[in-house]
Amino acid sequence: MGHKLKIAGWISVGVVAGALTTVSLQTVARGAMTPLPLEEIQQLSAVFGLIKTDYVEPVDDRKLITDAIGGMVASLDPHSQYFDKKSFKEFREGTTGRFVGVGIEITQEDGLIKIVSPIEGSPADRAGLKTNDLITKIDDTAVKGLSLNDAVKRMRGEPNTQVTLTILRRDESRSFPVTITREEIKTQSVKGKIIEPGYAWIRLSQFQERTVDDFVRKVEEVYKQDPRLKGLVLDLRNDPGGLLDAAVAVSAAFLPENVTVVSTNGQLAESKATFKASPEFYLRRGSGDPLKRLPAAIKTVPLVVLVNEGSASASEIVAGALQDHKRATIMGSQTFGKGSVQTVRPLGPDTGIKLTTARYYTPSGKSIQAKGIVPDVMLDETAEGDIYASLRMREADLEKHLTSGQGEEAKDAGREKAREEARKRLEEEAKKPVSERKLPEYGSDKDFQLSQALNQLKGRTVLASKTLTERKEEKKDN
Repeated sequence: MGHKLKIAGWISVGVVAGALTTVSLQTVARGAMTPLPLEEIQQLSAVFGLIKTDYVEPVDDRKLITDAIGGMVASLDPHSQYFDKKSFKEFREGTTGRFVGVGIEITQEDGLIKIVSPIEGSPADRAGLKTNDLITKIDDTAVKGLSLNDAVKRMRGEPNTQVTLTILRRDESRSFPVTITREEIKTQSVKGKIIEPGYAWIRLSQFQERTVDDFVRKVEEVYKQDPRLKGLVLDLRNDPGGLLDAAVAVSAAFLPENVTVVSTNGQLAESKATFKASPEFYLRRGSGDPLKRLPAAIKTVPLVVLVNEGSASASEIVAGALQDHKRATIMGSQTFGKGSVQTVRPLGPDTGIKLTTARYYTPSGKSIQAKGIVPDVMLDETAEGDIYASLRMREADLEKHLTSGQGEEAKDAGREKAREEARKRLEEEAKKPVSERKLPEYGSDKDFQLSQALNQLKGRTVLASKTLTERKEEKKDN
């Protein structure tokens, strides 16, 4: 297949409860098989036989085998996964940006399900669920002990059916049930507007099949309103990723033609690939090039890219490419650090596995895995500071995370101290009224980071963070 991989999957972080996650380069499985370790296979067979004969009650053969496969794949890293019939169908639906569920992106923390972010306009969003809420029960089932995939299955369902989530909101020191009616979620991944004369803001919340077309339409719209833009802010904060071809296309919108956007490297020949700012690397079969509709000025307009700890994978590809080619100033906080590629391989007509098959690299050759993109200008979340950054989950915090592959990981000695200080501050903040604790909406006139991005574009003084520093890759416990 060479360098022209057909991309039809997700590069993302977490799991979307009602979307599905994480990326994939969909390729044809290799015909060659490596030799099987016969002694270990015999041991597996012996364990299977003992369970069948000695276990306290009968166990279904199919369940034993599928659970064994699931455990084997899940032991590799946080992003490899076995898909049974239902989850495989849901995964393939997830790349379209349409699915039936409650509309939240989730990850795991301390055995519970943590909400990374509710999808804007979704049932979960309307029900008032918030980032960092913990789900302790799904209907009558305790979440503790459930895999992320099992939790997603329980939150999905048919349209107009209900699911009750028990929420633990630590910052308010309370637990409460929320009943949500499932519906088809149609995510709108692109927003934008003229902030003030000469300056525009465009936000990408995910990279989906429709993102590139929506992005082009939004750029056309803002240039129609103000043809003489002096600066543009591309907002990738809390963008968990999505389709690789969409990330390549968005990067190509701002870069000179044919420069490198991202490269991948792994064991397989087709995992060694370079993706460039050229239509052959992002166009889908039978579709025209939407980037041809963009105004020529988009290639040279002064550009700031906003990122934070929730910017992952596909959004890190865009930020890394624009940073390495010195096309944009990257501002915000260090990104999540998911720099691995997952390949989905079918095991039959309706089952499959998602395996981590490569790391990806910025144009200058830097691995993002477990490191992330370090902004050119570090910004606090608010004018008062950003002391909660140390509490946020990143790739390097995930159990069994893949290392960067570029040298030893260094343990950050000050991180636990910062976390303890942040926890104490959080306890104090929890005593304040809710209205005083809510962060401003992205794109609003109270968005501190956006105001600093505008200062950067205007050549004014930027209030850079005095506390945020580059977070080194932490040592992995084997």
